[in-house]
Amino acid sequence: MGLIKDHFIAAIRQASVFNSEIQVTPACILWPDSDRQWEAVIPHLQTELPELFILGDYDPKTRTGPAIWLRCIIVGNVEDISLPQDRLPIFYLPGVSRHDLRAVENCPDYLKPLAELQYRGVIWSQLNAKDWTILAFLKSDQGGLGLDVAQDNDSKNAMQLAVYHLLDEDADLLKGKRLDKDYFNTLLIGDPVRDLLQWLDLGDAFRDRQTENQWQAFVEVCKSQLAFNPETDGILEGAARLAVYEGPWKAVWDRYCEAPRRYPGIPDQILKCKNANAESFFQYRYAWWLAPVEYRTRGHSAQGFKKYRQSSSSQSP
Repeated sequence: MGLIKDHFIAAIRQASVFNSEIQVTPACILWPDSDRQWEAVIPHLQTELPELFILGDYDPKTRTGPAIWLRCIIVGNVEDISLPQDRLPIFYLPGVSRHDLRAVENCPDYLKPLAELQYRGVIWSQLNAKDWTILAFLKSDQGGLGLDVAQDNDSKNAMQLAVYHLLDEDADLLKGKRLDKDYFNTLLIGDPVRDLLQWLDLGDAFRDRQTENQWQAFVEVCKSQLAFNPETDGILEGAARLAVYEGPWKAVWDRYCEAPRRYPGIPDQILKCKNANAESFFQYRYAWWLAPVEYRTRGHSAQGFKKYRQSSSSQSP
């Protein structure tokens, strides 16, 4: 099946085959998107679709323009724009629904030049005439991918945030896999355990270098997998849970133990915690860093650190 992006592009280009009710070559393909679900990935798709244009304020550099400009593209009257010989122009209509085009009498002025094209062209939509949403394209087996996708609001929000990365996923590898909010959030942030450790280490500096979508995905993954909310619980609470490493935090602790030098700020965060156990874990943190691998992968007890510190006190600061 290939990448989701490749399947998506093929589906749009075949819209005239699936949707056409006319017997002549269509003038164009109209792609309505009333909720603007695909807007974030349009520039990405334009690199693969030279025939893709956008309804909006005039900006030829981004292949964007008003309805009259789009009509001129059909007849080849736009300077510096030439369509491939075997391609129909595709007009992406953000904020516009199929119904908006159908209601010709009530059609907004900025859309009226395009209303007639619904008869000379084809509208890329689902078989039920609804707009193609992200969920519909992933889930539908009629023009979509036929994947197993969760339909709760959290999953829908997460897939919207991750749609840019989603297009580069291999659809074959997703067959038989449940795509839920955790999948989409992890897709966006990549390695949630690494990101959690970096946040505990760097604090606000980590937050500042994340996009809003990445940060929200990070928060949602922490809430779902660790029952921890970075925004409301804060770094000290996270540091305390790391030191105790109970339940799902054990995997986070083990990851930290693999390379504690990568996160030099974490010991100081734990020492700020009121939890006495947390302090006992890290009062010998320098010996921990100097200890051989068995001290980082087994035991993890304050007593074990004490014994090693006593045998290597000359090396400890």
